[in-house]
Amino acid sequence: MDRLDPGAAHASPKPVTDDGQGAFAGGAPAGAFDPWRYRDEAGVTDADLTGYRVEATDGSIGKIDEASHDVNASYLVVDTGHWIFGRKVMLPAGTVNHVDHDVRTVFVDRTRDQVRAAPEYDETDTDPAYRDRLGGYYDDTYAPVPPGTAR
Repeated sequence: MDRLDPGAAHASPKPVTDDGQGAFAGGAPAGAFDPWRYRDEAGVTDADLTGYRVEATDGSIGKIDEASHDVNASYLVVDTGHWIFGRKVMLPAGTVNHVDHDVRTVFVDRTRDQVRAAPEYDETDTDPAYRDRLGGYYDDTYAPVPPGTAR
């Protein structure tokens, strides 16, 4: 499968804005990042994303087991399969770059390594601190980084 080229035209909304920033790893999404809300331009529109493939900026990360559309609390639970030992990860809705419903694929603006390093998904943890920790992990990836500084 071809990898997502941020400069290429897609059937879904264009992931890069005119100023070179946009909804992809290394660029902030339009407006303030809200980890728990799908971006207007993502093309989610309350669709059932269960079973869709998930593509990071550098390759496939798995399939969606569960998708939430809760107000200010939306997320995806992705079964990563064998690439990180069958682990499931929760991706806040704000990480969704765009959705291609024709090929049933969700494109997120994170790399495989960023997903691999995310806090582990725990379906039994209902403590608000868990959600804050998870949202904070993804929010931190949009923090301004001085030029020439590696993350």
